[in-house]
Amino acid sequence: MKNAIKGTLLAAALGLALGTAPLTLAQELAPINVNTADAVLLAELPGIGTSKASAIIEDREANGAFKSAEDLTRVSGIGEVTVEGLADQVTF
Repeated sequence: MKNAIKGTLLAAALGLALGTAPLTLAQELAPINVNTADAVLLAELPGIGTSKASAIIEDREANGAFKSAEDLTRVSGIGEVTVEGLADQVTF
């Protein structure tokens, strides 16, 4: 009985550790440069999918480089809330 309880506790601890691993890895990733990143990389940013990633690229080609996170609001569909979530995950 004791071995069954130990096994269950170990399995639960392992599950919790593995469940939080992606969060730890995401926090350690380097910020993405929105002026050089391709659509696939941009789409990985929170709140940015494939269509917004394409729109970012189209905007930077038409209007020049982004200088700050706030500049991303010039892209249709990207507002202040999205920018706030991206601020520490992007560079220029």
